[in-house]
Amino acid sequence: MPRPPCCRRIEGKPPCPVFKPAGVSARDLTSVTMTLDEFEAVRLADLEGLYQADAAEHMHVSRPTFGRIIESAHRKIAEVLVRGQTGTTSFLLRA
Repeated sequence: MPRPPCCRRIEGKPPCPVFKPAGVSARDLTSVTMTLDEFEAVRLADLEGLYQADAAEHMHVSRPTFGRIIESAHRKIAEVLVRGQTGTTSFLLRA
């Protein structure tokens, strides 16, 4: 039986929950959804410049868990930017 997920500390919601290319209708685009914990990981590691160990401590997760979260977030961001897709943020934390 898998271990139950621990509570992750998230400091807020993104100011813009949707990102899409200009001039293209959203209905014509594939959507990629980023969870709030992925959003927070990107904020801490990339915007705030924290090391993974420090960011993991801030979110109350282990360093390997933080590494998996940030890796997933970076993959989704790259997919949205390279393929011109719509990016949305889910307001539900991953279970």
